[in-house]
Amino acid sequence: MTRGNQRDLARQKNQKKQADLTKGKRTDNLTVEQRKARDAELMREKQKKKEEAAAAGTSK
Repeated sequence: MTRGNQRDLARQKNQKKQADLTKGKRTDNLTVEQRKARDAELMREKQKKKEEAAAAGTSK
């Protein structure tokens, strides 16, 4: 190998660059409104479960 580690360094640099380009991008293809609605529904379900657990815990 007459090129030394030049190929490996270039590969590592490119991998880091590609990772930085895709960082923060969402893959769920939802609009902001759809995402907010989904998250709100999840939070409502979570809150309901928490309230039920609290009610069950206090009625011992």
